[in-house]
Amino acid sequence: MRFMMIVKATEDSEAGVLPSKEQLDAMMRYNMELARAGVLLAADGLHPSSGAIRISYPEPGGKPKVTDGPFTEAKELIAGYTLIEVKSREEAIEWAMRMPDPHGYGSGQIELRQVFEPTELTEDPESQAQQYEMREHIERQKR
Repeated sequence: MRFMMIVKATEDSEAGVLPSKEQLDAMMRYNMELARAGVLLAADGLHPSSGAIRISYPEPGGKPKVTDGPFTEAKELIAGYTLIEVKSREEAIEWAMRMPDPHGYGSGQIELRQVFEPTELTEDPESQAQQYEMREHIERQKR
């Protein structure tokens, strides 16, 4: 089971305030712990939405609309993510509970969301096989 820990943005992260050395050190220790346990798939911080681009689809079949950031509502944005693969929802919660406060001053928030597996998206064996083949191709490219 794959889960994404989504670190919610704050006014500081949206203003481009970088984590302190202590915060970075704590996150690196945590990420190394995940890596050594064999559950870490990815972990990255994101630039503020001031440099972001939003693509929206205003109508079915219509032309996508491009909007440059920044975007308002910091609480609706994400500042980073960690992607893990674990055996259960409970294990994902245990790992999420161990993540250091991502913003370091008691206002951090993490949202934990399960990632769909191909078998959950479709019952069509051909579509499932294509999705698994794509994942295997990505893994081979990493090596």
